[in-house]
Amino acid sequence: MITTVMFDMGGTLEDIFVDEASDKEAVRKLDEMLRGWGMDPGVDLDTLRDRVTQGWVRYGRFRDPSDIELKPEEIWCGYVLTDFGFPREKLAPHCEQIAHMWEVTHYHRALRPRVAEMLSGLKGLGLKLGVISNTAALYQVFDSLREYGIRDFFQDVTLSSITGVRKPCPDIFRVSMYQLQSEPAECVYVGDTVSRDIIGSKRAGFAAAIQIGSKLTGEKDAGIHREFEPDYLIEDIYDVYPIVKQLLEAR
Repeated sequence: MITTVMFDMGGTLEDIFVDEASDKEAVRKLDEMLRGWGMDPGVDLDTLRDRVTQGWVRYGRFRDPSDIELKPEEIWCGYVLTDFGFPREKLAPHCEQIAHMWEVTHYHRALRPRVAEMLSGLKGLGLKLGVISNTAALYQVFDSLREYGIRDFFQDVTLSSITGVRKPCPDIFRVSMYQLQSEPAECVYVGDTVSRDIIGSKRAGFAAAIQIGSKLTGEKDAGIHREFEPDYLIEDIYDVYPIVKQLLEAR
């Protein structure tokens, strides 16, 4: 019996992508913020951009093989901005603000059409709903859900930045199940990547996994070992509702 449907955030509930303009704007805002706090990077924006990119690569080399997510303070002080020698005690208090800015500026984000209609349909079936998201900020996902007007649909929002583990590690799925008081065989997961969403939810024992493609799917899934495949492939997020309804009727 399906009781619970959980969703990825970026690429699933949201359309999300990065382009040259958003990348440059994030670096410009970072430069402005740092200077406003009395921490002059001492380089032009192109050099700042290159060094920040290198910093994210450093963090990725730690994060990706381990499925560990660090707090914003550890990410920005210990990896992304280490080249600049800013005193940790001066930079650390601002790291969540930086992380939040980066998530909403570096990425173009927009709620997919018909999300609220789909969530309302699932709620009408009496289902519990949750979000499980990999993110490098503590509060941005909560704020975005509220700004989209869909926060109240979800009984649980589980973030890698808070749990310290990332998808596809099954532990982050187990945290959300624990908080929702749901069993794996009762759960459906919806995400845009095989590498994180489908593999992670299947390792955690979910009854079904639904994949919706996004602008990030190809990049995130490049070269992966496809340990599991999605049970359903969709193009319109609304299609989650009839699929889950059919699963309920079948069981």
